[in-house]
Amino acid sequence: MDSNKIKRGLGRGLSSLIGETKVESQKNRLAISDLIPNKYQPRKIFDEENLNELANSISERGILQPIIVRKSNDDQLKFEIIAGERRWLAAQKVGLHDVPVVITEADDLKSLEFAIVENVQRHDLNPLEEAQGYKKLIDEFSYDQEKVSKFIGKSRSYIANALRLLSLPDEVVKLIENQKLSAGHAKILVGLENASFVANKIIENKFSVRQAENFVKLFRNKRLKPTDSKDVNIMHLEMSLVNKVGLNVEIKNKKNNKGKISFEYKHLDQLNKIIDIVKKYY
Repeated sequence: MDSNKIKRGLGRGLSSLIGETKVESQKNRLAISDLIPNKYQPRKIFDEENLNELANSISERGILQPIIVRKSNDDQLKFEIIAGERRWLAAQKVGLHDVPVVITEADDLKSLEFAIVENVQRHDLNPLEEAQGYKKLIDEFSYDQEKVSKFIGKSRSYIANALRLLSLPDEVVKLIENQKLSAGHAKILVGLENASFVANKIIENKFSVRQAENFVKLFRNKRLKPTDSKDVNIMHLEMSLVNKVGLNVEIKNKKNNKGKISFEYKHLDQLNKIIDIVKKYY
């Protein structure tokens, strides 16, 4: 087996990883059907529009960068993709019969490291997929946060914050995986007791990330004591009014459904705005 190192080309981090493995040949082509996805691929969602753009590029110029593969442990007749699954999927869209590959030796850990580094360097992972990749390193390969931090080249606090996403309820995680809730929205929900309820409200009302942040602030308002049992529907109404008028709104509703609603204004123009709204509709 040729022990030549693969030349640089996929970015310093990935190139360094490849350089640690043995390579059978630097110039190979394999049939599309001979390749299978990386079982450790952290990326679960492949954007269809981006795949189509890559397919168009491949149609015009071919695959400029070979796909990194290893022999499959599960099927001796197949090769498992270590890096380059997007290229493989796009090649299928174009109708290619074979693709350029680099066949290398890599154990399961090295395969996962390859996949994570490639995706992180290309910003191809959403925050949830990135966190799941880090967790797999920790759970299955005895990494700790410090080791993940050094390996990825990011701060330990960055890794810790990424992993916090995985503390969200399974229902919320599934909403992210099904692309019903963005990872940007999900970050706001970390640590929230009723994260699932709020997530569904965000989707139902089509809140932007900024609107969702304001909505969540109502649940995290430090002025509310732990024993405060303000109805979540009242809080939702407050948020709706905040988004409509652009001012802080508080609704106090008693058990007999009597209460008051107050608008906070900071200058005369805001007061006039409230008055104009009331006059216009009433």
